[in-house]
Amino acid sequence: MTTTWNARTASCLLGLAALAAPPALAADAKHPAVVELFESQGCSSCPPANANLIALADRPDILALTFAVDYWDRLGWKDTFAKPKFTDRQYEYASALKHSDVFTPQVVVNGRIDGVGATPGEMESLAAQTDRGDSGPSLVIKGGAVHIGAGKAPANGADVWLAFYDPRVLEVDVTRGENAGHTLAHRNIVRDLVLLGHWSGEAAQFPLPAAGADTARAVLVQTSGLGPILAATKG
Repeated sequence: MTTTWNARTASCLLGLAALAAPPALAADAKHPAVVELFESQGCSSCPPANANLIALADRPDILALTFAVDYWDRLGWKDTFAKPKFTDRQYEYASALKHSDVFTPQVVVNGRIDGVGATPGEMESLAAQTDRGDSGPSLVIKGGAVHIGAGKAPANGADVWLAFYDPRVLEVDVTRGENAGHTLAHRNIVRDLVLLGHWSGEAAQFPLPAAGADTARAVLVQTSGLGPILAATKG
């Protein structure tokens, strides 16, 4: 169901992607780079990528999200955070990014470029290569809603996604599978992902459900079909 790529293959792909990336702009707290990590507790190659994301999670110019996928569950350990919808999201990215299959770990930055994410500095490098700057619509969470400003929309419009994630460092004792006997740390684990609606260029707002006691909210305005992310915010 999945392909595990070795580090040399992944590094080559990362280099090719870097050559195709648009010029870098400066991210800031209002225009954070979105770093999505797809990983599994059953994958022995994933802990270094988890550690790299944990190290980035407190940066105001980064919105880091961890999506646990479920296709490793068949190897003896059922991931405690995985949901089929997160696996579906990764497969949609594989199609959008012209990959023949998925791999773990995988990091996708701003919906535009991807890599493995296990090498120190790799996530930061990808974020620098693909930063969106302030080219997308304004995006603000206030008064129980997310407000999207008017702007130029892609030809097929954009989807508005709401992610509920746990901002704490969560540790899981794994007793079976490739990581048996290890305690794995996670940060910004996505608990649910909800499609709020569609943005076509006009100013719009969408009501937001309240976050739970241990969850935070992030909103992404993303080109339909899991294309480039145009705007993102958290709060």
